[in-house]
Amino acid sequence: MMRDDFPKKIGKYPILRELGRGSTSSVFLGTDPFGNREVAIKLFTRTDAADARMARRFRNMYLNEATLAGKLSHPYITTIYDAVDDEEASYIVMEYVPGGTLEYYTTMDRLLPVEPVVEIVFKCAQALFFAQQRGVIHRDIKPANILGTADTQFKVSDFGSALSMTADNTQINGIGSPAYMSPEQVRDEPLTHQTDIYSLGVVFYQLLTGRLPFTGGSHASLIYQILNIEPVKPSEAREGLPPDLDHITMRALAKDRARRYSTWQELADDLARVVGSLSLPQSDLSDAAKFAVIKALSFFHEFEDVETWEMLRVARWWRAVPSTVLIREGEQGDSFFVLAEGEVRVSRGGTTLNILKPGDCFGEMLYFNAPVARRTTSITAIAPSLVIEIKASSLNAASDALQVKVNRAFLRILLERLTLANARLAAA
Repeated sequence: MMRDDFPKKIGKYPILRELGRGSTSSVFLGTDPFGNREVAIKLFTRTDAADARMARRFRNMYLNEATLAGKLSHPYITTIYDAVDDEEASYIVMEYVPGGTLEYYTTMDRLLPVEPVVEIVFKCAQALFFAQQRGVIHRDIKPANILGTADTQFKVSDFGSALSMTADNTQINGIGSPAYMSPEQVRDEPLTHQTDIYSLGVVFYQLLTGRLPFTGGSHASLIYQILNIEPVKPSEAREGLPPDLDHITMRALAKDRARRYSTWQELADDLARVVGSLSLPQSDLSDAAKFAVIKALSFFHEFEDVETWEMLRVARWWRAVPSTVLIREGEQGDSFFVLAEGEVRVSRGGTTLNILKPGDCFGEMLYFNAPVARRTTSITAIAPSLVIEIKASSLNAASDALQVKVNRAFLRILLERLTLANARLAAA
């Protein structure tokens, strides 16, 4: 139950209402007067000085999360804006993500459709892979620590329990929520990113079935099941689930780390493949489906995952029915295109010059010369097609790394075209 006796101001931040309260902290909705935005403020509980052990524990949790400010900048991780530790209070100012947590969708009467569940878990996997690359293991993945709304715009939060492989400050042991803890976490063994893979597998299982894989009547019973009992397959707990989801969840929940997913990319790849079999609406491709499409296209084969995610935010995706003119000869424009599905015809003055297949790009010459040049050819869909459009203005505002990869892709294509042209001349 939310309380009304919350502080009216924390530091420079006016407080609007309480969002939640736990054993180590309370979270409030506030406003940032300088950033002109709503923020979530996590105020850490300060224990009595006599309880030195708990005081050290809470302070280490604060330091864990505070040290991540600016380090974990990712679209599916809540952003930390500010961290303060003074005589009056210890608090962290974070991005406010409206809509509550995934806990709401973990009971049988509130389950989400399968497609958004796969999408959410896919995004969490990408976020946690990003954290792992920066030496961070979350250690407390559970629905309550994943914030967002039912449209799959969810973000991983609460890195107060995180294990930093590079941090100098004292790490906290014995962290985690029992139902989501991996076997190695239960045994208090050294942890790797695979403990987060296991915990996300528990979340996945719960979102699919409305139940936890293990529900012991006591703490001891729960621990015994985590260490010794195989869970019921999701398809046996919920009618109609695809067998592929059984494979993914059971592999993520493998007690033996050698049988569990060894990398986040393996898990993400399996999730992306499943998305294609779930009949997502063609007019509204999910981020996971787009990610899988890009990874399969030759144009993007040198892109790292971080650059692929940035491309998803830069690009516009749209479908074209046959006879749709994508580019018209003589028009101006600053976009180039990559054909993801279908076929398009390249023509000039009504004469067909070429037929392009998935993975081919077009419009790039005007991209380099915009806005002074005009299109020299027309591009028309001759089959149902999925097209990725990237505007020069959007790409120019993107990271240097993304721009370099795009330019390298163009250079590779130019060399391939020159090689083909020379081969044709030699054969003539």
